[in-house]
Amino acid sequence: METWISCLIVVILSLLSTLANAEFHSHEFIVQETSVTRLCRTKNIITVNGQFPGPTLTVRNGDTLFVTVVNRAHYNVTIHWHGVRQMRTPWADGPEYVTQCPIRPGGFYTYRFTIENQEGTLWWHAHSKWLRATVYGALVILPKQGSNFPFSLPQKDIPVILGEWWKRDIIAVQRRTQFTGAAPNNSDAYTINGQPGDLYRCSSQGTAKYSVNPGESVLLRVINAALNQQLFFSVANHMLTVVGIDATYNKPFTTNVIMVGPGQTTNVILTANQSPSRYYMAARAYATAQNAQFDNTTTTAILEYTNLNSGANSRPLLPQLPAFNDTTTATAFANRLRSIPSNNMRVPKQIDENLFFTVGLGLVNCNPGPRCQGPNNTRFAASMNNVSFVLPRRTSLLQAYYQNIPGIYTLDFPPVPPVQFDYTGNVSRGLWQPRFGTKLYKLKFGSTVQIVLQDTAIFSTEDHPIHLHGYHFWVIGQGFGNFNAQTDTATFNLNDPPLRNTIDVPVGGWAVIRFVADNPGVWLFHCHIDSHLSWGLAMSFIVENGIGEKQTMEPPPRDLPQC
Repeated sequence: METWISCLIVVILSLLSTLANAEFHSHEFIVQETSVTRLCRTKNIITVNGQFPGPTLTVRNGDTLFVTVVNRAHYNVTIHWHGVRQMRTPWADGPEYVTQCPIRPGGFYTYRFTIENQEGTLWWHAHSKWLRATVYGALVILPKQGSNFPFSLPQKDIPVILGEWWKRDIIAVQRRTQFTGAAPNNSDAYTINGQPGDLYRCSSQGTAKYSVNPGESVLLRVINAALNQQLFFSVANHMLTVVGIDATYNKPFTTNVIMVGPGQTTNVILTANQSPSRYYMAARAYATAQNAQFDNTTTTAILEYTNLNSGANSRPLLPQLPAFNDTTTATAFANRLRSIPSNNMRVPKQIDENLFFTVGLGLVNCNPGPRCQGPNNTRFAASMNNVSFVLPRRTSLLQAYYQNIPGIYTLDFPPVPPVQFDYTGNVSRGLWQPRFGTKLYKLKFGSTVQIVLQDTAIFSTEDHPIHLHGYHFWVIGQGFGNFNAQTDTATFNLNDPPLRNTIDVPVGGWAVIRFVADNPGVWLFHCHIDSHLSWGLAMSFIVENGIGEKQTMEPPPRDLPQC
């Protein structure tokens, strides 16, 4: 009895110590129009607190955030905390019409959530219309007080947010795309921390610059906030040691270039061990869709050593980035990612739900006219398992589930493709047109889930960055061609696979992920290329509420926006 009481006291003291060290952070996000000048042109964009990018939030593992979003713009808006697991707090996740109705102009909503067992780099962004083009910022998660990084503490810590910039109003670009059914206009520039860099016209003065002392180690938190594009990133003459992805640590390795898909984050350590001079950080497209146009420009920032030699180059040295279609380099980088196994983070060996999802584009037949400007008088669509996802408008999916509101969704999302075919070969035109619907798939709480994600050649194969809200997952296998369960299963890495929240499904290939359905709620699973999401490349999981001592979701907040 005394031993049991002693153990209980230790547990209570441990919990009190954890709570004592945790902090509460309160922030106010004012969503508003702000006038900015880029590429020789001034226009209004939607920002948070007048900043572009928006404010960086720095917290520790275990901290709780209260972020009140006040909408002073003339568009509906929501904020998604990309990669935050939102344990028991699905109401704070943010995608419009999935976990909440949007915050209307003049309205406000307070997001309340706790960071649980996550460290590294995440980010936040708008999850309504294409406002993500300018409404985004970094979320830096430091270790708990008294804990350390699993590597030497860097002397500098710099978020590096990669983005895309359009000269036109982004909502006008979206509306035109939705009206015509064609592909969206390419961006006019890429950006690093909101600036295109001095390879573009009228951009030299604003180019982002970062000063380093010789010998310093610098942690670069690279975030791809681009709306529609995977990006290669490099720093001239400097090697990058990769130490973290998507708020998890990995086994360190050194490379001269990284590939970051939309939604992904990659932490790298750079050592300032070169001759004191100026060096470009640079990013350019990794574009995989065949015969598709893309923004073939390069964004730069400047890494500048202090105490430059008098003979140092005034023009920074530019790194040699891979070609836009260099799938070999992108694949080699992905294959080097390995997690650091821990006792409480083991890959599940037994599978309860074995799912197979095709992901890719499609085309919808329509009468020729202004609304049919896709290939051969069609409209672009996209789908998973031939279902093109349609968001509700009367209420959110989470409210409909929680409050048992009928007629909002159905539970018949197919667990496998309705028709099996040569996914990456010549696909019959009869399979090009998807069906539209709001179909969800229900997962039992605590079940272990495996999903094969298979790219398709409908219109074109393409690298798709697929993001799962509310979860992270193990990437246990990737390859090219059609997934073959008889042979490809033998190649799975069940020892130290990378842990991610967004996976780039290889162009013309497949990826396999696993996770445990331990977080109740309704969770969006979608392509993080916003044009593809608008075309329907998404679905949603319902993870049933836990019972007894298991995880249960909190009730909806009283200030939850209504449709």
